[in-house]
Amino acid sequence: MMRLCVALLTLLLLALGVSCWRGAQAREQLREAQRANAALIADLASRERIIARLNQQAQENSAREARLRQQQSEASRLALNREAQIARETHDSQSLRAWSAAALPDDLIRLHRRPAFDNARDYLDWLSAREQLSAAGQPPANAGGSGG
Repeated sequence: MMRLCVALLTLLLLALGVSCWRGAQAREQLREAQRANAALIADLASRERIIARLNQQAQENSAREARLRQQQSEASRLALNREAQIARETHDSQSLRAWSAAALPDDLIRLHRRPAFDNARDYLDWLSAREQLSAAGQPPANAGGSGG
């Protein structure tokens, strides 16, 4: 009988040791899960702040876009009014019609003529190699050409 009691006591101690070991493992898993949960909560809070900031920026961008569209509309309206005024003035004034119909001087035509550039170096080379405007009161260098 004594052996049976020792065997039962050993079995009980073994079961108690196993359950303590499993309890320790469960506590460690719980701590890991709590750490992971805290990290996820922090990540979620960070993402919510980012989303709120992006939403605010989107609203600000929309407001800026609306202001720009309004300014563009106003600028277009002013340009149309200016064009209409120029057309009225040109229609009413014979000397203005004659002036606007006249050809531009060769030097001005040459200022508006420029080749297509592939890079900034080509543009700088073109700037330094192009012809200078003639001095005031002097005939243009290509007086015989139309320049156009």
